[in-house]
Amino acid sequence: MEWRKCYLDVILVPLGFIISITYHAWLWHKVKTQPLSTIIGTNASGRRLWVSAIMKDNDKKNILAVQTFRNTIMGSILMATTSILLCSGLAAVISSTYSVKKPLNDAVYGGHGEFMVALKYVTLLLIFLFSFICYSISIRFINQVNFLINCPQDHLGILSTEYISELLEKAFILNTVANRLFYAALTLVLWIFGPVLVFLSSISLVTVLYNLDFVIFHDEKVKMVHHHENGNVDDFVISV
Repeated sequence: MEWRKCYLDVILVPLGFIISITYHAWLWHKVKTQPLSTIIGTNASGRRLWVSAIMKDNDKKNILAVQTFRNTIMGSILMATTSILLCSGLAAVISSTYSVKKPLNDAVYGGHGEFMVALKYVTLLLIFLFSFICYSISIRFINQVNFLINCPQDHLGILSTEYISELLEKAFILNTVANRLFYAALTLVLWIFGPVLVFLSSISLVTVLYNLDFVIFHDEKVKMVHHHENGNVDDFVISV
C-alpha cells in the first residue's frame, strides 16, 4: 500500500533531479570546451580582462574595484541570509510537534505519510544549507580579492593578475553553484504539494536556464568576425 502511494515520488522526483544534473553536466562541458558560447564562459573572460585593466591602472581605478566587489558581496550576503533563514524555518517545522501533513492529506498526489513528509523537509533543509555554505565561501574569496587587487605586484609574481583572476573565478563559480542549488530548492518546495509539480517545474527551470546560459546567435557572431577579419565585406553584410 505504501508503494502505491509513493510510486510517483519515487519516479518523478529523481527524474527531475536527473534532468537538472544532466543539463548542468552538459553546461559544464560547454563552458570547458566552448566557453564563448556560454554566458558563464563569456563573463569569466570579461572578468579576467577587467582584473588586468584594474591592476594596470590601479591608482585611478582602485575605488572602482572596491565598489564593484562591495556590490557583489552585498548580493551574496542577501542570498546567504535568505538561505539560512529558510533553513531556520524548515528546522522549526521539522522539530515542531504539530503534524505538518494534516492540511495536505487529501490535497496532493503521491505519498504523504510521516516518513515522506520528513524526507521532503529534510531534503529542502540540506539543499538550502549547502547553498548557504557556497555563498559563504564565495564571500570569503571575494574579500581576499578585494585586498589583493590593490596590492602592488611583487617581483616574484606571487600576486600576479593570473592568481587574482583565479581567486575571483573561484568566488563566482561558488556563487553560481549556490544560485543553482537555491533554484533547485525552490522547485522542491512544490514537492510539498506533490511530485508532479516538481517534475514539471524542473523541466521549466532547465528551459529557462538554457535560454539564460547560452549566448544567442554565437555561431553567427563567429562567422561575422571571421569574414570581417578576412576583409570579405559582402559576406559580412549577408551574415548580419
